[in-house]
Amino acid sequence: MKNQPLGGNEMPRFGGPGTFMRLPSAATAEGLDAAFIGIPMDIGASQRSGTRLGPRQIRAESTLMRPYNMWTRAAPFEGLQVADIGDVPINTFDLKDSVRRIETFYDEVLTHDAIPLTMGGDHTLTYPILRSIAKKHGPVALIHVDAHADINEHMFGESIAHGTPFRRAYEEGLLDAPNVFQIGLRGTGYGPDDFDTAREWGFNVIQAEELWYKSCAPLMDRIREQIGDRPVYLTYDIDSLDPACAPGTGTVEAGGLMTQQGLEIIRGCRGLNLVGCDLVEVSPPYDPSGNTAVIAGNFLYEMLCVLPGVPYGKA
Repeated sequence: MKNQPLGGNEMPRFGGPGTFMRLPSAATAEGLDAAFIGIPMDIGASQRSGTRLGPRQIRAESTLMRPYNMWTRAAPFEGLQVADIGDVPINTFDLKDSVRRIETFYDEVLTHDAIPLTMGGDHTLTYPILRSIAKKHGPVALIHVDAHADINEHMFGESIAHGTPFRRAYEEGLLDAPNVFQIGLRGTGYGPDDFDTAREWGFNVIQAEELWYKSCAPLMDRIREQIGDRPVYLTYDIDSLDPACAPGTGTVEAGGLMTQQGLEIIRGCRGLNLVGCDLVEVSPPYDPSGNTAVIAGNFLYEMLCVLPGVPYGKA
């Protein structure tokens, strides 16, 4: 019998465990096919803080979610053994030490066959996760959904921060550059290099304006065809969404994606060889309604639904 989320008819949804979707907790990823992990960190953030509270709030707002996907007909808990394995014990006073701790934590997770599904936390965290992923899978394709390219050379003289992870990952050979897709980039910058440098590296940059009033399904068809069976990592910054949808984040930008487009992007990853996913930059102090965390929880569930091995019912 696979682990199941605690149902609303067994325990009121405002009660029960504080895990993602009220799943069973586990001490390690041993025996799991997928593991939800929190990284409560905001010491890499450059503007509004608060993402250290993101994993806890995402878990709290995930209680209303149910196990079966009514549109795609995915039944992830029927095919995968899933649990919440808690939070990475970061060093809240030392970003570089926190990065080392994250990498060590994921090194252990990846000794098992579990696919990590991470709740952030600021976007710095994707860099050490990719370092661990590359040890197991080599350079990976990347689907990066974000308002920002996060390829800064430095921030305040520091090489590691939430605006630098994909430059560091590229420099270290963690990414399969022609199969990196950055989706939803927009806003203001210091000059064209803010996005064009990634293009020069071979990244595929799809700015938000290219997707205004459009379905993202054709884009995902093209991405799936190009990536094929390569190992791929999905990183989703909640600020990719328009602030009308998701105000609870640190660096909002006008003119973003709609939630429907976010769902199309994640559901469009079905069939890819996903080896890990994350959802980052939820900042509860700027999310008074809780809706940003609700969306984040739903997006993480949708990521679970497109992992290899998930059974689907008949349409």
